[in-house]
Amino acid sequence: MRNKTITLEYYVNKLGFKVSGDYGDYLIVAKDQIELHFFEFKDLDPKNNYGQVYIRLKAIDEIYQGFITHGVEIHPNGPLETKPWRQKEFALLDPDFNLLTFGEEA
Repeated sequence: MRNKTITLEYYVNKLGFKVSGDYGDYLIVAKDQIELHFFEFKDLDPKNNYGQVYIRLKAIDEIYQGFITHGVEIHPNGPLETKPWRQKEFALLDPDFNLLTFGEEA
């Protein structure tokens, strides 16, 4: 994360995570069975960031619709769809361009 305030705004206020640990330059957020850890990286160039996370979950349709309802921007190449590898997936880019792919077995 480049800026903890922006990261918190996105993950807590947009995606519905809760802060489970704040250690200054190290942040932990959690939702249901998902826990994400961030470390401060002020020099991160978002256009060259290749960070990515794959999150397996249940009830992907409801989660996707909830994000849409709350104005969460879905990645232009990542709308909800069933992939050839039999996973129903969608993707987001966070403010630092970390790719978050959410998936459920189709």
